[in-house]
Amino acid sequence: MLQAIGKKFKGVWKEEEGLGTLEVILIIGVTLIIALLFKKQITELVKGLLQSVDTKSKSFFE
Repeated sequence: MLQAIGKKFKGVWKEEEGLGTLEVILIIGVTLIIALLFKKQITELVKGLLQSVDTKSKSFFE
């Protein structure tokens, strides 16, 4: 009895149909949630980086 249950469980575990799609959807969902939670911090970081690039490029071309 336990062996039959074990075999069924292993069969379900090895079955990978549709698993790739589900993983991609979950990754995209988690990424979007994190981006929405930290929107303000991400925006400030990108603005700071772009400002730094602008300053350094101006000093390089002068």
